[in-house]
Amino acid sequence: MEVLKLDHIGIAVKSLDDALPFWRDVLGLKEAGIEVVEEQKVRVAFLPVGDTEVELLESTDEDGPIARFIEKNGPGVQHLAFRVDDIESAIAYMLEKGMRMIDSAPRYGAGGARIAFVHPKSSQGVLVELSQRED
Repeated sequence: MEVLKLDHIGIAVKSLDDALPFWRDVLGLKEAGIEVVEEQKVRVAFLPVGDTEVELLESTDEDGPIARFIEKNGPGVQHLAFRVDDIESAIAYMLEKGMRMIDSAPRYGAGGARIAFVHPKSSQGVLVELSQRED
């Protein structure tokens, strides 16, 4: 497995409409699009910053993972995503190292990425996303 870069920082928000003005209008980040990922029950806004992105995540379902995260922790940083060269080998590598995975096979993520999550119990309380994108 090779980690290529920090792909994005996922931030859970109650409302994209309420959150975007800070990131876009105050910080001056350019919104690169909004996407709904039905499988993950989220509406996502991408804001590139150099070679990475801020990913704002709004739940589309009161029982979705982002809604549950906000209920438990409040809005804020939800995960760190690392770009990998090969998602299947990254998952296999993590399992070989004894890491607990939320995903044992890649799934569809925002922006056309193939993703898998490492359970926070294996990464000192940080939800880590592994992401493979074809640029």
